[in-house]
Amino acid sequence: MTTLLESRYRTVLRLLPAYYRREREEEMVETYLWDVDPDTQDQSRPTLGEVASIAALAVRSRLGAPGAPRRYVLLGSTVRLFALFAVLVQAAAAVANLVLELGWAIGRGGPGQHLFLSQFTDQGLLDGVVTAAQWTLPLLWTVAYFALLHNRRRLARASALLAALPTLWPLLGTLTGAMGAGDPTFATAFGLLAWLPALALCAAHHRDAPPARLPAGTPGLVFMTACVVMGVSIVVLPAAADLAWAPASCFVVGALGWLLWEARGGDGATPGGALALAALGLLILTVRVAALYPWLHVPEVPAAYLGGGLAQTGALALLTVAVAVVGRRDLVAAEPGLS
Repeated sequence: MTTLLESRYRTVLRLLPAYYRREREEEMVETYLWDVDPDTQDQSRPTLGEVASIAALAVRSRLGAPGAPRRYVLLGSTVRLFALFAVLVQAAAAVANLVLELGWAIGRGGPGQHLFLSQFTDQGLLDGVVTAAQWTLPLLWTVAYFALLHNRRRLARASALLAALPTLWPLLGTLTGAMGAGDPTFATAFGLLAWLPALALCAAHHRDAPPARLPAGTPGLVFMTACVVMGVSIVVLPAAADLAWAPASCFVVGALGWLLWEARGGDGATPGGALALAALGLLILTVRVAALYPWLHVPEVPAAYLGGGLAQTGALALLTVAVAVVGRRDLVAAEPGLS
């Protein structure tokens, strides 16, 4: 006779994918009930720790755990590559922005340096601390990127979560009264650009996942290339450079390179790469539109900003669709019925 506790365990175990339950459910239920008094099983419930453990297992088993079906292997590879690509973009943006800002301040001598330092000293203690955190914490994206590619997963997770924290401040600013929150739509989109990759890194790069690796190139060379692309995009058209400009420029160049590589018969040993790029492109496109939309109805907006933003939006949309079409090949390979 099935007890209430057993039914509750089986209900929680439904979080697991079907293939995993077929192989392990009976064994897991027996383990959970092993030392529980049968007379008390109708008054007991799974503990919060057990539920959390099962939920974590459900994430791992759906993101490419050993023995998973092809669809879950593809999903895991896609989420891991999405996290890696997005962390790379965030890391390069943080370094490029800091180098350009410091270069501008140093190049203008004392007045430029005073203007730069006034961000930290002329706003009060709380705003000064927040500004310092907004400059320094994003540099941890670089730590997360290299830690991930050197299989230091705990360091990568912690660095990514800390690096994403400054994106919460514009949303919390109105609650503290320390500074304006700005446009909430853009703040939300920009926050998603940081937090979705950070959470994807934590979920997909679990202990059973294969080591992270770039589909092409060495970590240092790819990182420096991304930094240069972002820096050049800002220097060439500074009037169009808002917070979305450099990441979007990097994605455009990276997606074009990926499509050319695929067209020349690039190595297909890393499934999910095109799908990961499509997901990242959609996320960056959302940030690009959120940054540009409020200015569409404002008179006397500089033509360089509006024209550059609209051109970049079109390029992002086209390339996101293109890599999604290429990624459909991986979906068909994992699920032949989709063809």
